[in-house]
Amino acid sequence: MSNDARPIKALVLAGGRGSRLEGVTDDKNKCMHEFRGQPLIEYSLQNAVRAGVSEIIIVVSYRAESIINHYGNQYGNTPVKYVIQWERKGLVHAIECCQETIDGADFMIFLADEVLFEPRHEALITSFHEQDVFAICGVVEVTDLSQISKTYAIIYNEADHRIFRLIEKPRNPINALMGTGNCVFRNEIFNYIPYTPINQKRGEKELPDLIQCAVDDGRLVRYFDIGGTYVNINTGDDLERLQRIESNGVAVA
Repeated sequence: MSNDARPIKALVLAGGRGSRLEGVTDDKNKCMHEFRGQPLIEYSLQNAVRAGVSEIIIVVSYRAESIINHYGNQYGNTPVKYVIQWERKGLVHAIECCQETIDGADFMIFLADEVLFEPRHEALITSFHEQDVFAICGVVEVTDLSQISKTYAIIYNEADHRIFRLIEKPRNPINALMGTGNCVFRNEIFNYIPYTPINQKRGEKELPDLIQCAVDDGRLVRYFDIGGTYVNINTGDDLERLQRIESNGVAVA
């Protein structure tokens, strides 16, 4: 990070109930489920520290005390703060709850229930500063296009990586780039939350639609190859996929 670059804060979203993981989340938040001997959230915290963030803000809700008691107010040498999402109304709402705590800083999102193999978060933040973009979205290339239907797709200019459209959970993805929750934003992204439409199917505001509001307003948003295989754990199938990757000996940082 250059000396004149603004500090980046990490926003780790850990408020989800994990209702589709019956038996796993009965007595704990799903981000505290262990993979390779440590909670899932640990991977996001490690990636945030490696990326050089100035502060970590963890959004908690379901079983919040288990996370707060486990990590306290510091992770390594990086200070940690907590924001309680009293109503679980989705990812954009979780971001909105943090506006005061983020306190004008630019920030990067991490999902506490994700594992990214061969992550490149430090390079992502460097690119964010060097390109002077409004936002930058971490993506991974997949061979199984059905995986994109679990997150979001992008329509883009390959020459300069500019994003023109983001599509939440597309039924028929048109390319092999899968959007992840690993995005960096200028603080002004909060200005677009009031204009973000509510998804008719889920009844909450979605991250791709928030970013699309900025794109439609002429803001420069680009994509960045954030790493190798990406797994966001929402169902038992996702846990099985994670274990299959583990059994194949793929490395994760």
